[in-house]
Amino acid sequence: MIFRLLVAAFCAVASLSPADAQTPEQGSDLGAIAKRSGTPDIPGLKVVWLAPWGDVAKAHPWRNIIVHQTEGPAGSARGGALEQAKKPGRRGVMVWVETDGTVYWAVPETLVTLHGDGANRNDNKYIDNRATYHQVVRDNSIGVEFAGNYPDVTRGATDAQVLAWRILVKVLRARYGIALDHVYAHDWIDYKDARYCEGCALATLAREWGERGGR
Repeated sequence: MIFRLLVAAFCAVASLSPADAQTPEQGSDLGAIAKRSGTPDIPGLKVVWLAPWGDVAKAHPWRNIIVHQTEGPAGSARGGALEQAKKPGRRGVMVWVETDGTVYWAVPETLVTLHGDGANRNDNKYIDNRATYHQVVRDNSIGVEFAGNYPDVTRGATDAQVLAWRILVKVLRARYGIALDHVYAHDWIDYKDARYCEGCALATLAREWGERGGR
């Protein structure tokens, strides 16, 4: 009797559909959501849409993602995003991430924001720069800014920011067809501040997550 119950339980588990066995993050179709227009709800992500998505076919041809960290206090992402929305030509990025994980989409995806300094790093200190030197620039790269490393610039992203980034980077890559190895840290591309490596931990996580998903 016990043996028959164990067999029945095993068969019930084996018959679960892939969707039943997936986590909520895996089960949600981020790929389909990423192709929508307007202000879609993205599971696991709180987005404040200052600039709604348009027709993805008409978006700027983005090929890269550059991760930045702003030297501002908690709460500064909202202020930076609002200023960016009012004045898209000011120095800044398209997407801002607050310390609580809230994502602010600041400007239309058709606009190029002023971030990055021309991909001037050619020392191979962090990555092989042959493919990035003067190539991964603002004209072809989405900038994502993580707030909150003031007054200690070496402070890493918060747990909430990391959780948000895990979903956000998947959405960005799916929407614009960006390759995994085209996710870069600011310091991998441009010289910045010798005290810390800006964006390096987050860009490394994104690549590791993608590699695990691929396997």
